[in-house]
Amino acid sequence: MRRYNTQSSLLTLILLCSLLQQQLTVKASKTTPLPNLKLKFSCNPPQNSYPFCNTSLPHSTRSQNLLSLLTLPEKISFLCNNFSGIPRLGIPPYQWWSESLHGIATNGPGINFNGLIKSATMFPQVLNSAASFNKSLWFEISSAISVEGRSMYNSGQAGLTFWAPNINIFRDPRWGRGQETPGEDPLVVSSFGVEFVKGFQGQFFGNGDGYNYNYGKKKVLEEDEDDDGLLMLSACCKHFTAYDLEKWGNFSRYSFDAVVTEQDMEDTYQPPFKSCIQQGKASCLMCSYNSVNGIPACARGDLLEKVRSDWGFRGYITSDCDAVATIYEYHSYVTTAEDAIADALKAGVDINCGTYMLYYAESAIGKGKLKQEDIDRALKNLLSVLLRLGLFNGDPLNGMFGRLGSQDVCTQKHQRLALEAAREGIVLLKNYDNFLPLNKHHISSLAIIGPGANSTSQLWGGYSGVPCNAKTYAEGLQTYIKETSYVGGCLNVACESNSMFDEALLVAEVSDYVILVVGLDLTQETEDKDRVTLLLPGKQMELVSLVASVSRRPVILVLTGGGPLDVSFAEENSRIASILWLGYPGEAGGKALAEVIFGDHNPGGRLPMTWYPESFTKIPMNNMNMRADPSHLYPGRTHRFYTGKVVYKFGHGLSYTNYTYKFLSAPIMLNVFTENKSNSRILYQRIGYVSTDELFSCDSLRFNVEISVMNGGFMDGSHVVMLYSKTSRNVDGAPRKQLIGFSRVHTTAHGSTETSIVVDPCEHLSFANEHGKRVLHLGEHILMLGDLEHSLLIDL
Repeated sequence: MRRYNTQSSLLTLILLCSLLQQQLTVKASKTTPLPNLKLKFSCNPPQNSYPFCNTSLPHSTRSQNLLSLLTLPEKISFLCNNFSGIPRLGIPPYQWWSESLHGIATNGPGINFNGLIKSATMFPQVLNSAASFNKSLWFEISSAISVEGRSMYNSGQAGLTFWAPNINIFRDPRWGRGQETPGEDPLVVSSFGVEFVKGFQGQFFGNGDGYNYNYGKKKVLEEDEDDDGLLMLSACCKHFTAYDLEKWGNFSRYSFDAVVTEQDMEDTYQPPFKSCIQQGKASCLMCSYNSVNGIPACARGDLLEKVRSDWGFRGYITSDCDAVATIYEYHSYVTTAEDAIADALKAGVDINCGTYMLYYAESAIGKGKLKQEDIDRALKNLLSVLLRLGLFNGDPLNGMFGRLGSQDVCTQKHQRLALEAAREGIVLLKNYDNFLPLNKHHISSLAIIGPGANSTSQLWGGYSGVPCNAKTYAEGLQTYIKETSYVGGCLNVACESNSMFDEALLVAEVSDYVILVVGLDLTQETEDKDRVTLLLPGKQMELVSLVASVSRRPVILVLTGGGPLDVSFAEENSRIASILWLGYPGEAGGKALAEVIFGDHNPGGRLPMTWYPESFTKIPMNNMNMRADPSHLYPGRTHRFYTGKVVYKFGHGLSYTNYTYKFLSAPIMLNVFTENKSNSRILYQRIGYVSTDELFSCDSLRFNVEISVMNGGFMDGSHVVMLYSKTSRNVDGAPRKQLIGFSRVHTTAHGSTETSIVVDPCEHLSFANEHGKRVLHLGEHILMLGDLEHSLLIDL
């Protein structure tokens, strides 16, 4: 427990805060839930006569009124995530920290399952949902989580401010939190963030039967134009920025300095956050633990100011938990605690997850390092979000979302959605000689082998809650084949001993078919823990190879966990006929796996990250450069820049049927115009590119690519269409190829389906130059659709 020097004038306030909050440490990631509390609310008669309670007034007026009523200690009390309340104004305590990454989670102290609501729908981990490449599914999932979150708030079991989604780039395959992200591609991560925030914050409305999802509906909860409308819940885009290392070698996330080029910052690390704010309209941004080019992220005033001034952010900025403390205690960026909070507040941070600001703000003012105006600025941002959430509108049960309750959690609709999401996220990596699907009528016995195959804990992934109705993989498979045997093979996922191998081999020898479930779990990859190898843990590879060698027929290999694995041995082994990646599929994962294996669902998921060989672990994890550097034997990272060998490429995923494409419509020529009226055509053509900032109109350059998808097999299927582009010649700094659009479509056997992908050349066909400026290459661009190529000429 960290020891702090308290200020005497805040002693009573601190004691009140401590009654409700365990002391936060830098390692704060798991917190014991608070006991169930009766729902308390502000502006309860007779304390509802203040102007800040008057719902007919603009939010800005109400916010200013409340601010004018606060004393300095009361203002400072708002700077702690566990706000202690202001009894004299009738404002109860409020916990800002709740989590909802892929369902209502137990990690944040704002959540508890000790009341009327005992569980919540547990959707697949984010990386699994990303593998569906289905934007409407992402929106529906976040909308469902939002309904359950608001229902739990109405039951006194949650807050209204949730710190999700995680939209960092899955840059390195060893990262323990890569599972929490939508993968390695900036376009995909950006799209996921936008859909999650839109669905979560309330892009839907109520009716007599409950709440209907309305994908694509814009600002239906509009209130004041200057407030960006009401919020169902508040979503938070995290972790800003260039955060993707936990603990590797001598490097720790609390002190790591991410050295990032302007080029990589512009076209890799920042696009998801920019989209989350500009298109998703996120009401919260979280700054990360790490430094960026020598300055702690929560003290980077230039970056945080750009978020507001250039990107139009209109919400609050929170630190990661104790990330303000790390400015002083880990980064040693300043010489006192007061300097740390002064730097963070002046940089643009509005609230500290932790107690550092609570303890040191008044002292910082006394020492002249901070002004009360700096705190007022932060409070205006915090209060604007609380007002949009309706926290000062009186009894929330009488408000727009007051009818939501326990009956809206773990509904059949949400559980069906969890199942569909689990299905769509399963990726078929190998299917030699069409071994899958199996015919359940031709199987007499089934062996299920693997240390996590009969444990529901294998389904969750990080930031999980209490699921509604979960079944293990073994239980799901047993619904198809009654004569089923389960053997762990290893004591646990670490698989440090082969003492249980004999039993596994015996069962494999006598069973008709064998399914092996191996891979990773949270003992191998999680927050504060990166991997050092890409191989299967312990003796798992030996177990798989031995079982495959003695089984009657080739085996089916099922891989769990978020991080990529080097399973080259299995890909090359003909005794391993099929390989499936399940990741962390959520509460319905057991049923979804069985449906895929026995052909009731045709797999269509695609990998949202590259799977590298074990040799990649020689690359230092702290190297943040995306682009390859052959002179230093550096192969680059992600499918956009990596030049080395792969186990499975980004976007890989098989099906039980086969698909072919046609370009139905796409331009062959695109003329662009610059705002520079001088005779600069020759100059642009000589350098070969034009800055997107100099183009007359990016909007007018957008075009549609019309595509036909033909299902040539005997089975209906859901298929992901992925459109890539590349330049026709090597251009310094340009990606080897980049994803410019994707669409998931339903297809029928022997039938064709049409889809359309919108391409914005300024966004999708551009890249950042070495100065961090977006440029559009002049000349030939190649649009790629599977094996098809289409030439597009861009000229002035």
